[in-house]
Amino acid sequence: MRTVGSAVRRAAVAAAGLVLLAGCGGGAGGRDGGGKDDGAGKGERPGGPARGASATTHLKNIPEVGTALRSRIPADSRQVVAVYGRDADSADATVVLYEKGAKGWDQKGSWAAHNGRRGWTVNHHEGDKRSPVGVFTLTDAGGVLADPGAKLPYTHSSAFTPPSYWSKNTRHDFDYVVAINYNRVKGTSPLDPSRPEGQPKGGGIWLHMDHGSGTSACVSVSKAGMQALLRALDPARHPVVVMGDKAHLAA
Repeated sequence: MRTVGSAVRRAAVAAAGLVLLAGCGGGAGGRDGGGKDDGAGKGERPGGPARGASATTHLKNIPEVGTALRSRIPADSRQVVAVYGRDADSADATVVLYEKGAKGWDQKGSWAAHNGRRGWTVNHHEGDKRSPVGVFTLTDAGGVLADPGAKLPYTHSSAFTPPSYWSKNTRHDFDYVVAINYNRVKGTSPLDPSRPEGQPKGGGIWLHMDHGSGTSACVSVSKAGMQALLRALDPARHPVVVMGDKAHLAA
């Protein structure tokens, strides 16, 4: 476990915090929990792999992920967070953690989740309220709450606190986060506002805590799910997230 610690680093992170949170999941002014969820009602089951022992242990490949995205998973990656979006315009998803062992991929956990409130896109841009389809590395974490035992470098800072004008149900969204390496600098705090591909491509896309509906572009899971992911994701296993709606995942 490593914790980002110097006073200079914390000051820089705090200064960038509100700027980044204002654009979390897609761009300036985005409210990651604002607006109505465009996904299914709470009683409906989101997309994801079939349940059952035969579908969750010693798998040759990650279930329901076709060759297009599978080929983008680094050869040395032994941890995959698969985000199974229900469909292209839905905010409902399932997050599943897989780890690769000597006999193949094993499922280690599964959680109900949400993605961008307008669904998914292969060409994400700032403010479109859709999550980007793709394979992205996971290298950095943080949150308002103290490090729960993360193996990824963890930035503990009040700068993650959402602005007061966000809706009340989003107040704890960023208690725990894992940065998704979409248009960001790997190896920096999730609060780093840098956008190597330019601001129009959006950024600040994270795994974070769920508030019960769609996001601006992030992927959200329960507090228990975030704690489990933070404790499991290991830089030595080169974790990645594979994310998208069912049709794009299967391509």
